[in-house]
Amino acid sequence: MFDAGALSGLRVLDLADYRAHLCGRLLADMGADVIKVEPPTGDSARRIGPYVNDTPHPDRSLFFWFYNLNKRSLTLDLMDPEGREILLALAKSADLIIESSQAGKLDVLGLDWSTLHGINPALILLSITPFGQTGPYRNYQADDTVLTALSGMLYVNGSPGQRPVRPLGLQAYHSAAYYGAIAVMCALFARERQGEGQWIDVSMQEAATAAVEHVAGSFFGERRIEPRRGTLHWSRYFRVGKCRDGYILHCTLGDWTSLVEWVAADGKARDLTAPEWHDVLYRAEHAPHLFDVLDDWVRDYNRDELVERAQALRLPYATVRAPEELFDDEQLKARGYFVEVEHPELGRTFRYPGAPYQFSGTPWRVYRRPPLVGEHTAEILRNEVGFTPDRVRALARAGII
Repeated sequence: MFDAGALSGLRVLDLADYRAHLCGRLLADMGADVIKVEPPTGDSARRIGPYVNDTPHPDRSLFFWFYNLNKRSLTLDLMDPEGREILLALAKSADLIIESSQAGKLDVLGLDWSTLHGINPALILLSITPFGQTGPYRNYQADDTVLTALSGMLYVNGSPGQRPVRPLGLQAYHSAAYYGAIAVMCALFARERQGEGQWIDVSMQEAATAAVEHVAGSFFGERRIEPRRGTLHWSRYFRVGKCRDGYILHCTLGDWTSLVEWVAADGKARDLTAPEWHDVLYRAEHAPHLFDVLDDWVRDYNRDELVERAQALRLPYATVRAPEELFDDEQLKARGYFVEVEHPELGRTFRYPGAPYQFSGTPWRVYRRPPLVGEHTAEILRNEVGFTPDRVRALARAGII
């Protein structure tokens, strides 16, 4: 018997497309009952590869699987009036609706905030869109690349004097999803005090801007535009270096005396033994030269040997691993990070990334594998709306579900 999740009892209708799927996934991972509402043909993310065995199939998309673990699936044609009526019926008992449609589209469908709030004053509506519900860009389209560019995330990514590099993955979308989940938690606390839900407006561009660690702070605090630095961290105390068999992260904080004595013992210290290098601010100011010297020092070391000895000397060095090496990472193994998820219809299990956090009383866990298209439609309509099996079959024949 598993303990209930932290958000057990919370009912979520996830109308979002793949740009905001992660938000619902974060809530589902904490025990919320997240119902993925998708068209009868399946969510568009199901048509994004890679696929199991490289064979395109709506129930075999690894992309969809990652973002929709722990959710249920309800197919529903929201362009049909009866489909919208079913959604409104579900909204009466829901705690949260997540959507990512273009600003104003819910109004056209008759699913606007005033209507939703009228039928369920406790309902929370979370809208995650490229530029929010108001302002001059509200009707503009933008993908993750555009959003990283307009947020400043792309500008600071890359090597000095070279073109900027697109950030890996879908970081603008993910930033918005995390801020959306945080906002939902705040709205739930507010609902406990005030008794009403609220409409949360999340701009993906603003979320990505807020997520770029140092850029906004430098500009608004010092009116300074941050440059591209390659792998040199903006604090100037960290940089990636290359050993004989892999990459490590240098760090010039910690026990500087131990570090410079070690480098000197190897005959590679050059000018780093001078007294001015003991000043932590001096090391930051002259970071490029300092890391060039350290890069030359580590190039003949084995990566793991170097990191193990550095950590023994209380130097916060770390390994930079390739993605495929993470399966053998000692720390991730100790945490039981990767989990096996059974897909009975395929007769096998698949390894998924696991808990991004550790809760003691309400631990993260896998409640269910990602849903097949419409897998839970009949169950939801019978149990949550009260439809008879005949009514469900009629809706299916009409193409509404």
